[in-house]
Amino acid sequence: MTTSDNGTAVAPEQRPAKAPAAASTPVWKAWLQQGLAFGTLIVLVLFFWAASPRFLTWSNISGILLATAVVGILALGTTFVITTAGIDLSIGTGMTLCSVMTGIFAVNMGLPMIVAVILGILSGGVMGLINGLNVAILGLPPFIATLAMMMIAQGLALVISGVSPIYLHEVPGFQAIALGTLIPGLPNAVLIMFIVAGVAWFMLSKTVLGRITVAIGSNEEAARLSGIDTRRWKLIIYVVGGLFTGVAGVVMAARLGSAQPQLGVGYELQAIAAVIIGGTSLMGGRGSIVGTLIGALIMSVLINGLRILSIQTEWQNVVLGVVIALAVFFDTLRNKRAA
Repeated sequence: MTTSDNGTAVAPEQRPAKAPAAASTPVWKAWLQQGLAFGTLIVLVLFFWAASPRFLTWSNISGILLATAVVGILALGTTFVITTAGIDLSIGTGMTLCSVMTGIFAVNMGLPMIVAVILGILSGGVMGLINGLNVAILGLPPFIATLAMMMIAQGLALVISGVSPIYLHEVPGFQAIALGTLIPGLPNAVLIMFIVAGVAWFMLSKTVLGRITVAIGSNEEAARLSGIDTRRWKLIIYVVGGLFTGVAGVVMAARLGSAQPQLGVGYELQAIAAVIIGGTSLMGGRGSIVGTLIGALIMSVLINGLRILSIQTEWQNVVLGVVIALAVFFDTLRNKRAA
């Protein structure tokens, strides 16, 4: 027994709990992981450049960066979820549904572009909220909860759009969201990705949300016993991931000039692979925004290089599958060594 300031006896279990110190990776190990990922990116660039001189032309580099934007934004959002030892398989089809909803708001309902964009992004937040409720409140495994949302989003995108693209060419300024060039030679979609990455880095590194995200992934039970409302924070984290999905959906629609309801499947695998390649652990407790960006670039360079070399789509899928398997294998290896 202890006494409080006024002399009242307080049982040990009634003492205010302190937040647990999140298990953090040594700085040099984090930099080493990012250095290895960056080194892999350089090796891939040099290899494809040697195989095809037009790989390093500015038009191709610009295309790679533009392709990276959507996957990169998706990966940035799911970095938060994976850092908690969760997973979100719905981000690919969820992105498509957000694109469709943006098209509905802008074209079918005739709302001002900025309003349609905001509502499209919030559509992603609603999906994240539902995922968070299923995982944090109902206790469903993240894999099952987000797999269900993946299928629901895919079906809703087709139903709401009438299985037809929603063209956004006539919405003034909409395509400039992705294809405009506030910085000469750099598509706005890439600029948006870097801005979103800066916001994500700040959130994960400098805010309470980021510290609790890492704490939950390191040891959720310890975080809960220390007084953290883990269910509420997990709910918030899934909503944050959903908002990133909404941004990716708007950027995709602006890039294509239309909302294509049949797209989306497969993007979640590229995004998750980018996160793991960048050093975020599938087991939770470790996340890297810079590493995620590097991982997204690796995926885009790999896909672009294989296409330039005229590798058949079937073999491209084989290579991507091998890359994902290797990324998970090395992540497992890192966790065993850290244990």
